[in-house]
Amino acid sequence: MNKAKVIGVGMVPFVKPGRHDPYEVMAGKAICAALADAGIDYAHVEQAYASYVYGDSTCGQTALYGVGMSGIPVINVNNNCSSGSTALFLARQAVESGAVECALAFGFEEMRAGALGTAWDDRTSPLDLFDQKLNALYPSAPAAPIALRVFGAAANEYLANTGADPDIFAKVAVKTRRHAINNPYALFTQTLTVDDVMTAPIIYPDYLTRLEACPPSCGAAAVIVASAGFARRHGLRNAVTIRAQTMATDRPASFTSAINLVGADMTRRAAAAAFEQAGLAREDIQVVELHDCFTPNEVISYEALGLCEEGGAEDFIDRADNTYGGKYVVNPSGGLMSKGHPLGATGLAQCTELVWQLRGAAGARQVDGARFALQHNLGLGGAVVVTLYEA
Repeated sequence: MNKAKVIGVGMVPFVKPGRHDPYEVMAGKAICAALADAGIDYAHVEQAYASYVYGDSTCGQTALYGVGMSGIPVINVNNNCSSGSTALFLARQAVESGAVECALAFGFEEMRAGALGTAWDDRTSPLDLFDQKLNALYPSAPAAPIALRVFGAAANEYLANTGADPDIFAKVAVKTRRHAINNPYALFTQTLTVDDVMTAPIIYPDYLTRLEACPPSCGAAAVIVASAGFARRHGLRNAVTIRAQTMATDRPASFTSAINLVGADMTRRAAAAAFEQAGLAREDIQVVELHDCFTPNEVISYEALGLCEEGGAEDFIDRADNTYGGKYVVNPSGGLMSKGHPLGATGLAQCTELVWQLRGAAGARQVDGARFALQHNLGLGGAVVVTLYEA
């Protein structure tokens, strides 16, 4: 198959709600940065996929029209927190199918401060089912916003299942902030200690603290995907290959545990399919960007992605196999925890970081010898996209 190439990436620094430009301005800047990075004109783009969660229909057109009005198809994508990688999934499919030679995936979000909530309280929420299933699993689970509730319950379940020390979640937060120091696009770059994290206010009993949850933020990112032939004809020598990409959604197994409610089962299935499709082993990977909306989900995802054995995340963390000098460098960008999580932009920002890494252009956070990279982007409700890239 004609493997799609990432030929251009761009993003804007993520910022706190209230300090951001309008979504169409942020998106326009990211798209123009991606076009400049690719060295092509907007006229070469044949289709565009716009990802966002909070906004009215056709926001994608409004964002794109500031860059150009060429009459191309524009598809608006909302797949919760995996919206950005879903847009990339569609752009890649369009290129690999031969429908187009050059496609744009871009994402943006204007978020409000505080916990995630629904904009439509007059109809069934897509997360009601997850709330009901959690109540059946844990009838005494405390009330909380749904994302906090399920990820907090998953953290408690993981500790109960494995006997791990709760400080593993804090150690992940410390590692992530240490990585973010070298990322000018990250929202939070202050160093943390394990004590800082564990003594921060508890947001979900018994162990989840405020410094183990990602902040709401605003931002945009964009990725241009093209065929190998397009890249050759335009002399693009910096292209990164999408070696494999898979998407999975929930099966009944998602509702058998809190850990599966937050996507471990579908992550496991998507990762297995992606590695089989790529013909790669986990040991081939050097750098990973995974969905750490809460630090317990990073821990759970180590195992679901096969980066370590089931129940082995505590040893994996204590061996420092998740950072520079270890087996993998996980979230060199600082991840969602430090970079921020503007929902529609997150998956495309992850891709942007990995493309920079595979080009050897990540500056002080560069992973030595990065040749293969893994991206994991998850949305409750639910969908997960796992992507493998090759330099």
